[in-house]
Amino acid sequence: MEIFDDVLKFTPIEIIDVILVGLLLYYVYKLIKGTVAINIFLGIVIIYLLFLLVDALQMKLLTNILGGFMSVGIIALIVVFQPEIRKFLLMIGSTNLGGRGGIWKKFSFLKTENLNKTEAETVVAACTKMGSSKTGALIVLERNNNLDFLVDTGDTMNITVTQPILESIFFKNSPLHDGAIIITNNTIKATRVILPVNNEKNIPNRFGLRHRAAIGITEKTDALAIVVSEETGQVSYIRDGEFIMYKNTEELTHFIKKDLA
Repeated sequence: MEIFDDVLKFTPIEIIDVILVGLLLYYVYKLIKGTVAINIFLGIVIIYLLFLLVDALQMKLLTNILGGFMSVGIIALIVVFQPEIRKFLLMIGSTNLGGRGGIWKKFSFLKTENLNKTEAETVVAACTKMGSSKTGALIVLERNNNLDFLVDTGDTMNITVTQPILESIFFKNSPLHDGAIIITNNTIKATRVILPVNNEKNIPNRFGLRHRAAIGITEKTDALAIVVSEETGQVSYIRDGEFIMYKNTEELTHFIKKDLA
């Protein structure tokens, strides 16, 4: 009965505190899910629990050793989780607290409309057409994280997305076909954008620099990437640094719509 009485004595501030900690852990999990960092994080948790255990058992030698490790743990965390920390800070810094693109986008149950108006069907149709002619392409779809820091590396545009426009941009003789394009709300923000290339992750040799760049940008931000291989014509969909498998163009369109929403 005393336990239930203690629970009922929770103040509103304590309840909010618990909810915020839960949200923080949820976003940390989303950032490191599917990466090597999740195993490192679990290892750190296990060491911390072991430290609490040996401390409770008054095992002084192990307590001192693990205590010394925990004392420098914050520095180790910054080094090990540098990409994840950067992505987390970028996510917070690029969140607009007001307007339609604001923080309320995080809460899907409050959403009454599709906030990103990019036409997935148009993008997929263009990529399929370019794949049939083995025209290489790299398309980045912006979500919550603002990608203006990448726009400066290319040519700023303000063009409504259409299938002919996408195909003409990546046409082999077009001066705009090098690099990536960034699309936001069915508008091409920039062309010839230079993306950070991921050289750490092992991917099959059949994938080239476009795929590595797509992996790099989707690891560092929450953007989506679509790559058309110039060698095979295969259309790849990449999210959170991972290749997303799909059966047909209808399923690919469904995935893109769901992720953009």
